[in-house]
Amino acid sequence: MKEIWHRHHGVYGICSDDQKLLLIHKNGGPYSGRFDLPGGSLEPNESVAEALLREFREETGLVVKIHSNAGFRDFVVPWIRSGYEHTHCHHIALFYKVSYVDGDVTRSPNIDDSLGAEWVDIGLLNQDNSSPLVLEALNWMNTNIISSEVTIYKSWEIKN
Repeated sequence: MKEIWHRHHGVYGICSDDQKLLLIHKNGGPYSGRFDLPGGSLEPNESVAEALLREFREETGLVVKIHSNAGFRDFVVPWIRSGYEHTHCHHIALFYKVSYVDGDVTRSPNIDDSLGAEWVDIGLLNQDNSSPLVLEALNWMNTNIISSEVTIYKSWEIKN
């Protein structure tokens, strides 16, 4: 079968506090059933920074401050959706370091692709329960480097 990649661009925030990472419970797409970084696609006439701040409010209920651009990375995971021709998702992610300003994560709203947010101990995160974005964020937290290599997953389990 010929591979057909669906390309998705998004902006994501790395918000950490004392060995915990602020994550959402993904409820859609190829990372469904896994922890994921807050963030997502830009809307029309929206800057990258505006999109990141909006996505954080929508997915976590928090107001954050953007500190720096951590880098960008792309991932390819097998993903077949009914009614679409693609076989894979090519995810291009921009990563930013952000910090908590205001809000209560326990009141995070549920939106269509997220079941809410929580602070998760980084020792609990692994390839079985996390998106590639979370794994890259963990690597960045240890090295301050976002790899320039594309990661292509030959197999990928969508957990529902």
